[in-house]
Amino acid sequence: MSDNTSAPSVRIADAQLPREGGMDRAITLVAVGVLFQPDGRFLLTTRPPGKAYAGYWEFPGGKLESGETVVQALTRELHEELGITIQDAVPWKTERIDYPHALVELHFCKVFQWAGELQMKEGQQFSWQRLPVEVVPLLPGTVPVLEWLA
Repeated sequence: MSDNTSAPSVRIADAQLPREGGMDRAITLVAVGVLFQPDGRFLLTTRPPGKAYAGYWEFPGGKLESGETVVQALTRELHEELGITIQDAVPWKTERIDYPHALVELHFCKVFQWAGELQMKEGQQFSWQRLPVEVVPLLPGTVPVLEWLA
């Protein structure tokens, strides 16, 4: 198991497509929550309509705003997107994904406790899953987590 001190590996999504902004584009920092039920199931949500990869299944989260820590951003994003307030977020692993539309650095956190009922505030769907997942298509940034869980 790797930790967050080493440089994250880079996975290339849809390598046949051009990269917006070229090869020297900025890295977008993203906080991602892997929410676990007591029985081991984890939450996947779909990308909202109008966003890149709309309809693809992913772990919920979003971009860090200026001055935010990963946990602060995750807390804000999960409240905005899902209507829940997380009780704890344990930083886990980091992965870079080179998408055609953005170069993202995903900071994954495990979340075991939250308050509130799930509300899909951006028109997305949700599903509690276990391995092997039964929903498709999967966002490329979701795949590393499934490998780690396996």
